[in-house]
Amino acid sequence: MHKPFRFATLAVACAVAGAALYGTGAATAGQSTANSTHEPHNIGLLVQEIDSYYGTTLDSAGVYQASTTSPYAKDLAQIESAAKKYIDKAARKALHKGEKPAVVFDIDDTLLLSLDYEKKTNYTYNSATWADYVAKADRPAVFGTPQLVAYAKAKGVEVFYNSGLKESQRAAAVANLKKVGADINLDADHMFLKDAANPPAYLSACATAGAWTCTTVQYKSGTRKHIEDLGYDVIANFGDQYSDLEGGYADRTYKLPNPTYFVS
Repeated sequence: MHKPFRFATLAVACAVAGAALYGTGAATAGQSTANSTHEPHNIGLLVQEIDSYYGTTLDSAGVYQASTTSPYAKDLAQIESAAKKYIDKAARKALHKGEKPAVVFDIDDTLLLSLDYEKKTNYTYNSATWADYVAKADRPAVFGTPQLVAYAKAKGVEVFYNSGLKESQRAAAVANLKKVGADINLDADHMFLKDAANPPAYLSACATAGAWTCTTVQYKSGTRKHIEDLGYDVIANFGDQYSDLEGGYADRTYKLPNPTYFVS
């Protein structure tokens, strides 16, 4: 079972464990496995806790939304406030030294919130329903993160995206990010998505044409290394999963809260 590392960075300690997994064979952090003699967490109670954490409500359009006054929103605000202070300081220092500072953002549940999908699928991932959901390009923003993208850009920091979405989902991702106001550097040189059919050369250790074996950590850290090889210093890396952040090639990492699924 994957055990999250302790980062020497700002992170949020979510009050609940995830109720479902993206993928199979891995247990949520802190939860008993099938081999345990202890009774696992009660799913019904976990769902209640998750709803309380997000302040989940069903809007007039039938979409589950998080509340701006929820514990989730407050945790995000605390993280983002600290991140802005750090970006301001790190960017000024890097630019003064003639370096090229950059920030890297995951997309799913870092910039675009998938709570409605999780609720309507009972926290159970299915590749077909997920693809349909992404294609709608209508996810709401994760509170404050599009503004954080704009803040970094305003401080002279280059913005990159490093997502587990597929290359075939690029158009939908771009459209959705524009809709929530994260309309910065949405070109192929700045937005890195999984391309299993034609993986980039910098991932050759774990991905060749038609044979993708990269773990999330290998893919994401390998992409950050590529960004640094382009001459940038990744001063900050943002993600909702520990696997978004592990593997190095970032001066500081920020773990955003997500109690609904776990990606090892």
